[in-house]
This record gives sequence, structure tokens and C-alpha cells, in this order.
Amino acid sequence: MPVPRPLRERCREFLGTDGEIRYIFPATAYGGGAGFIFVVTDDQVAVISTGALGRSTPKSIWGAYPRGTRIGPVETGGGASFEFAGAAFEVDDEYVPVVNAADSEVFARDSLPRDPLPDL
Repeated sequence: MPVPRPLRERCREFLGTDGEIRYIFPATAYGGGAGFIFVVTDDQVAVISTGALGRSTPKSIWGAYPRGTRIGPVETGGGASFEFAGAAFEVDDEYVPVVNAADSEVFARDSLPRDPLPDL
């Protein structure tokens, strides 16, 4: 399920960026608890905390990293999880391709499909 537009806009306003949001996905601390939103722009990977009770209201910047920072790999099996910046996160299975695409854009550009309409 895509991240709803109102949440995308709240994240954009919260980060104070007019740049394009390339990828965005929710995650939780491994084992439950705090919620997070990963926002990938052209120049950074921002991790925004949403707190433990709400998953749709940005509360604080947990960390901001250069766009060249790898997010995955995502381990699947007993649920999808990954380590990032020394912390463990869980993500719904539907967002695994989003994490993989964000990493592929930087680390494996040749593996991405060609743009069928590059002039648009």
C-alpha cells in the first residue's frame, strides 16, 4: 500500500525540503515499539520518528544520512527486517521492494529497468 499523500506532505514540511521524495516507507523498531518513516530524497536518507502511539505524525528527526548510505539488505523469513545506522528495524513485506529499489538506484543502477519514455 503506498504511503498516503497527507503523510508524504507532512514529511516534506517536517524536513523543510522542496526536493523530490524518491522513496518513502514506514518501519518500526525491531520487536515493536517506536514507529519511523524513512524518507529518501535526491541528497539524503532521513529517518523520522513517529513515536510509539501514532504512525502518521512526524515527531522528530532520528537521523539524516547522505544519499549514498545503503538502507538494506532486508532479511526475510520470520518477517522483514534490516539494520540501519546501528539499529534494527522491521518493515511490512509490501515495502521490501521499496527498500531494494532505493538501494538499487545508488548501488546497482544497471539492474534497474530502462526508462521507456526518457523524454517525458
